[in-house]
Amino acid sequence: MIIGREKEEAKLNELYHSGRAELVAVYGRRRVGKTFLVEQVFKDKMTFQHAGLSPIEIKEKSGVRPMRQQLEAFYYALLYHGMKKTHIPKSWLEAFIMLEMFLRDRDDGSRQVVFLDEIPWMDTKKSDFLTGLETFWNEWGCHRSNLMVIVCGSESSWMLSRLTKRDGGLRQALTCEMKLEPFTLKQCEKFLDSRNIRFSRYDIAQSYMIVGGIPYYLKYFDRCKSLAQNVNAMFFEEGANLRQEYDRLFSSIFRNPEQMKDIVEFLNQRSYGFTRKEIIEHTNAKDGGKLSENLHALIACNFVMSYVPFGRKKETHYKLIDPFCIFYLNFVKDRKELDNTFWQENASSQRISSWRGYAFENLCFCHIPQIKMALGVLNVGSEESAWVQHGGDGQPGTQIDMLIVRKDNVINMCEMKFYQRAFQATGKEDLQLRNRQAMLGEVIRKRKVIHNTLICTFGLVENEYSHIFQQVITLDKLFE
Repeated sequence: MIIGREKEEAKLNELYHSGRAELVAVYGRRRVGKTFLVEQVFKDKMTFQHAGLSPIEIKEKSGVRPMRQQLEAFYYALLYHGMKKTHIPKSWLEAFIMLEMFLRDRDDGSRQVVFLDEIPWMDTKKSDFLTGLETFWNEWGCHRSNLMVIVCGSESSWMLSRLTKRDGGLRQALTCEMKLEPFTLKQCEKFLDSRNIRFSRYDIAQSYMIVGGIPYYLKYFDRCKSLAQNVNAMFFEEGANLRQEYDRLFSSIFRNPEQMKDIVEFLNQRSYGFTRKEIIEHTNAKDGGKLSENLHALIACNFVMSYVPFGRKKETHYKLIDPFCIFYLNFVKDRKELDNTFWQENASSQRISSWRGYAFENLCFCHIPQIKMALGVLNVGSEESAWVQHGGDGQPGTQIDMLIVRKDNVINMCEMKFYQRAFQATGKEDLQLRNRQAMLGEVIRKRKVIHNTLICTFGLVENEYSHIFQQVITLDKLFE
């Protein structure tokens, strides 16, 4: 059963019944469910299906060129689907001619669906894969009103730069581009419920803070175990399913995984992120087009977000937002000893409590539409960012978790609190918020007004300090 992809499923079915030649590009972060979606929608309708060999598989074989391995795998896929035995193609032009002849032989006038999965992996160095694909589509495929070709890839930067935004034949030929986003909290809840996993929303939020909205990771939760037991089983026990996932993830979707990990691990050091200049100063990255390409790739894969802090027009920050990477880097990477009770025994420790606070901020950045809906301003234009004011000359600095700068002249100054109970404001917090509001008030235009906004798990306790918040958004609102 397909969960949380109703719009995408409906769109694919619409394209299937269009009566026209369709070339569809589906992309998104690895493990987000692209292959599952396409296979479920077209499970009884596929004429030909093939997935490129991953870089990990190719590295394990020696003495054979990557291009040769990819062509060999493509040829055997054709044989599997019924093509008569001939020979392994020597180029992608020849491989796609074989596919064309196979489809001609099978053509009875009904819809033919071709699914080419992980095509960035097929595009090995000097392979001319795209030339072969373009020739196949532009000279033959686009003229077949009963043909639907779906190309898919986890290397989102490749899909964007080499396919959907590339100057060439395929850019104009694509009839649909579909990016699959990670699940929201509500979609995670539906997915877990479909597997008879009963977690409270408080624990579903924590699961999101650990593995994000990635269906492949969510499937590892065991309905017979608590959240803490599941975390131990997934990361800290002998043979844990996700213990090696971080390295596998980067090796499979980036052609320079070590460079990408350097950037990600540096960004993990500060919740509000770093500037490009700081990334260059503190990593092995060199300024230039390659760094721009790497940052763009991390953004395209939903690992990183870029934003311009309020009031700093030329100071773009890059912030790590992938929950899985954040959790892994904080608790799993470089652990030399396994401890199958680590999470249960340390769940109330200061270290994990501090992580929850930061991870909840990150969860909120991944649910901006739900926050705006709770504020009643979903359709009002806005920009979101963290905001830091550095101290100096005896003046203290400050940091604001999130600013929502709206075009209706309101700025929501958001404070996030991940508590096991309703949040109770104190005199100290009241003073802190007033100081932040005053500092922010010095740099905003006079026509704008600041609304203190609390985003928390279970609401706000009414007391003499609670009036400082104009709006309170609870965890339940983030599930809408």
